[in-house]
Amino acid sequence: MNAFASWLLSLAHTLFNPGFCPGDWVWATSAAGALIALFPVLGAVIVAMMRKFTGNRYDAVTISVIAVTGVVLVFLVPWLLANGISGTFRAAFTGHQSGLSASEVGTLNRQYCGFIGRQSQYLGGGQNVFETLFYPSGSTLAYGYYLGALVGLPVLTMFFIMLQARTAMRRGQKWPGRLLWVPYVIFVVFSATVEANTAVHLWLGFLPVAVLGLIPVTLVGPPPWSVINRPRQERKPEPPPQPRPTPPPVPPKEYKPTTVAPAQQLASAPGPVPLPPGSTANGGERYRRVRRLGHGGFGTVWQAVDNQLGRTVALKIAHAPDQDTEERMRREARALAMVSHPNCVKVYDLVEEPDGLALVMEYLEGQALATAVDAQGPLDDIAAARLWATTAGALAAAHEKGVLHRDIKPSNIILDPGGLPHLIDFGIARSRGDSTMTATGMMIGTPDFVAPEQAAGAAASPASDAWQLAATVSYALSGYPPRGTRESPMAALMAAARAEPASRLPQRSAHARLLIASLDNEPRRRPTLNAVRREVEGWLARAGKSADGPVTRIVPRQQASGTRALPPRA
Repeated sequence: MNAFASWLLSLAHTLFNPGFCPGDWVWATSAAGALIALFPVLGAVIVAMMRKFTGNRYDAVTISVIAVTGVVLVFLVPWLLANGISGTFRAAFTGHQSGLSASEVGTLNRQYCGFIGRQSQYLGGGQNVFETLFYPSGSTLAYGYYLGALVGLPVLTMFFIMLQARTAMRRGQKWPGRLLWVPYVIFVVFSATVEANTAVHLWLGFLPVAVLGLIPVTLVGPPPWSVINRPRQERKPEPPPQPRPTPPPVPPKEYKPTTVAPAQQLASAPGPVPLPPGSTANGGERYRRVRRLGHGGFGTVWQAVDNQLGRTVALKIAHAPDQDTEERMRREARALAMVSHPNCVKVYDLVEEPDGLALVMEYLEGQALATAVDAQGPLDDIAAARLWATTAGALAAAHEKGVLHRDIKPSNIILDPGGLPHLIDFGIARSRGDSTMTATGMMIGTPDFVAPEQAAGAAASPASDAWQLAATVSYALSGYPPRGTRESPMAALMAAARAEPASRLPQRSAHARLLIASLDNEPRRRPTLNAVRREVEGWLARAGKSADGPVTRIVPRQQASGTRALPPRA
């Protein structure tokens, strides 16, 4: 490595050796420092390129590659080269074999400036870094100079090395970046044996390359969302060992209920009259309607009381109880019954009512997100992040069961009295294997919050649900649909079908970049709901907030004026 260090120093002298103060070899030392700085940049570029194919999969192999890259290119090679260059100057000063040619050694003994003296003595005949910092022999002014150069320059350089590592880890966790910048810290500490004047000029060349090194790392770019969202292949669990056969249990004694006599035979007996199966104490009607809650495209929702269990429920009854509508209701009941998530409305039953098939659902106290934003103003970043993370988890749970919502909008998210969001109205939900069950020309979804591909006639998908949720979060942050408002639903639908760019996004929000990615017109480029949830929960954790808190924090309307139109895309 000493021979390679001498060759690198000669190369630097060939590339850059102006013949003026402080001297050609002094300038060459700074050029050599710039060449050494290329190795940490190369390490960050290698890691960024590797993540193009591995994404955020940090298994033993990828962690080992990052660690080896950091140790070799950020610590070992720079440290050996710095010590080798310092050893070359010491050997030339003492007259030993240095690896430089005779003509190069001759020019090394030249003197350009009075305060520098002979370059060989200046670069190879003084104290090393440790001795200069802890056993100073010069004046206070000289000690201040060395303190600033030998401590300040490495610390400033470390800031840009850390930026290179963070840039290489974009769209992922930042902790693996420590495997790149911690070796640099070790390199700085272990470089205490380098001659002090040599170290000063090495750092003077190292720093600008560390700054410029951000450019190639940035040009490599982050890994695409398709790679980040690629499902991991997990090992299938081994089947449990088969238990030894046990003797069959003795069947319990059969229970024979007492036969209930007809009501007329018990009329003279004291106590309540037994009711026939399926009837209740209220004239046979199990659900007593209290008030109408809403009226939508597929049904009317009532607040009702379950007379048998004594609880308040939401009763959704179809407008026209024909065969298609009943099939839609049954599909909705099946879809919701498969989903179990605290932020999804629960389904209890599917019953026949006098005026049609009725879906019995959980009754949620509170107000719609649209009402809260309209009355009190947009949410702040913390509240919006909680809304996004919890609702994304609810939708992801539905998608895992093969259920699509297809109509996510602010009025379909209820904020309960505790401020927690709940996703409701799966009235047009369907399983991915079911038929669409829509008449020709029937619009699915709300125009202001419909995904571009849905408006253009493509089938709904998890990516379209993710788009609608991002549009709802954008509305919660700004008070406007992402494409702005239109004079009529048909105009809004045409804007969606033309894939007009989002023009009313919250520019001052910390989530602006993730919103832009989630509202991409191309479904395959959007991050998945699980990726969004991890990103938002990570942001909340860094802010010291939990993801399961209330989303009722409101910002004044005048602060929401930070929303401005985005330039149209080419």
